[in-house]
Amino acid sequence: MPEETKEKQAILSFDNKKYDINSLEDETKKVLTGLRVSDAQIKFYEDTLRVLVTGRTSLVNELKAKLENVEPIKEET
Repeated sequence: MPEETKEKQAILSFDNKKYDINSLEDETKKVLTGLRVSDAQIKFYEDTLRVLVTGRTSLVNELKAKLENVEPIKEET
């Protein structure tokens, strides 16, 4: 009995409509690829920002601890 191969159809869901990606024109596929790359870069930079914010928070906390025993400058009134 021959084995049937079922390929999963590549579907694009966009603007409340579905499209068969394989039937799209090459230029449309290039735009879709560009969007995927753009999404990946946005996620990468969002993750990078989270790391930077976490590091900055840690540095602020370290600065607070270091300044606990330092006398601040008195302001003249």
